Amino acid sequence: MLRVEINKALETLKSGGVILYPTDTIWGLGCDATNPDAVDKLLKIKNRPKEKSLIILLDNDNKIQSYIDEVPEVAYDLIEYAENPLTIIFSGAKNLAANVINEDGSVGIRVVKHDFCTALIQRFRKPIVSTSANLSGEPSPKYFDDVNPQITEAVDYIVDFEQQDRTVRKPSTIMKLSPGGQFEFIRK
Repeated sequence: MLRVEINKALETLKSGGVILYPTDTIWGLGCDATNPDAVDKLLKIKNRPKEKSLIILLDNDNKIQSYIDEVPEVAYDLIEYAENPLTIIFSGAKNLAANVINEDGSVGIRVVKHDFCTALIQRFRKPIVSTSANLSGEPSPKYFDDVNPQITEAVDYIVDFEQQDRTVRKPSTIMKLSPGGQFEFIRK
């Protein structure tokens, strides 16, 4: 079943679609982080202002340098030793859709530790945008059943995996990391 769901989500991402999928944190909306049209579609579904930042998911920390000019060495230790999902905001974003990159040139990246997401990103061979599966301004859904029907009706594919899971998950910790290695917490 997992393989079937990965294949269906993969085809949706390749065709520029938006998926509703489980992550290592909460249910998310995702699309190809290198496709500006797909990102616009996701923002429209979420009713999110274009100025608000998005994050991308990677399956492996070795891929960070493909999307960031200069990765501080401490980033790898932070990712390796983080006890909870960690999103790091890096300066100098590159090779991503312009509407994923913040006005200041930064982007948030989380190396995901979740079987479905990891397998999907490995097969897709590109980063995936990840944002909570809620309409802008509404609370993030704790469970699949909490996702607003307006979202479920608008996405191109809903992943049929972990929909009955009642594990309480929280959004990731967000940290801003400067090229010199200094960091500050944005959300703990």
